[in-house]
Amino acid sequence: MAESEEPRTETTETLQSSFPAGRVKRIVKLDTEINKINSDALFLISNATELFVKFLTEKSSEVAVEKKRKMIKPEHLRVAVERHRPTADFLLDSLPDFLPTVQISKEPERSLKIKEKSSNSSVLPAGARRIDSFFRKGT
Repeated sequence: MAESEEPRTETTETLQSSFPAGRVKRIVKLDTEINKINSDALFLISNATELFVKFLTEKSSEVAVEKKRKMIKPEHLRVAVERHRPTADFLLDSLPDFLPTVQISKEPERSLKIKEKSSNSSVLPAGARRIDSFFRKGT
């Protein structure tokens, strides 16, 4: 070793996630097949979720800028998800429809009727649950 080189001192950095570990663990344990979760796996799931949320935020921000808005609205999130095909494949069914659909009735006065789509209109496979049911307050 040359005298000018100093030995490296390794610092131990504690990596932390933005999400509370207990909450992530509780969400993971909603799967009946999972009884225990390793702390390393919990850390990876938490960081992957953080990256995913960051990605969705960036894409939603791009949509908001395109529409000349300063705030990201739920509609912007939905458009961002629709534009990214891999995300839309698994997430689009869980997002509620924010914009009402307009239907023209066949009545003589041709009035417009606004009909809200229900978020439960999509059919789920047997044994599947919607993710939004976890976040609803219990009654």
